[in-house]
Amino acid sequence: MDGKALTWEEAVQWLKSQPGKEELIKACYYDQPLIGAAKRFADSEEWQAVCELLSAWIPGKVLDLGAGNGIASYAFANAGCTVTALEPDPSNIVGAGAIKQLSQESNLPINVVESFGEKLPFEQSSFDIVHCRQVLHHAADLNQLCRELARVLRPGGVLIATREHVISKSEDLNVFLDSHPLHALYGGENAFLLKQ
Repeated sequence: MDGKALTWEEAVQWLKSQPGKEELIKACYYDQPLIGAAKRFADSEEWQAVCELLSAWIPGKVLDLGAGNGIASYAFANAGCTVTALEPDPSNIVGAGAIKQLSQESNLPINVVESFGEKLPFEQSSFDIVHCRQVLHHAADLNQLCRELARVLRPGGVLIATREHVISKSEDLNVFLDSHPLHALYGGENAFLLKQ
């Protein structure tokens, strides 16, 4: 690496080129074909636990915030939900382009919106479910993001955040960042205290 920060797509591509990282890549659902990774996520224990928690709201209208390559959007759409995937990264590998391709290949309707969560382009009370998988720790302004999520969630709706980076004390942040496999490459990771 030449010291210049990579994009998220470039960091993931670098990881995929490293020998011995196949299990990590598969665990992160970055393996190909994407449709296979998405189907594997929809069959995962993680997704089954999410479905159990959200059984009263599925099928419903879902905002999949920071949807990445679309594996959760796929799972929600496959479960009969009306899905909007919010993803600011246009990448065909790890972003909105990948979600659009996944929607086409699976023949599942997923509305893809390329925007950030701190200023959501949706009306108040638009969604039954706001889903955040590995997203909140990327917020530029966590309080503003949470205000926006509350604004677009209908009364009686539910926000679910999974697989978040959480630290016990502020001093643990640098230890966490130093141990993250991609943070040194692209600099986009963070972790918050649970009370935050």
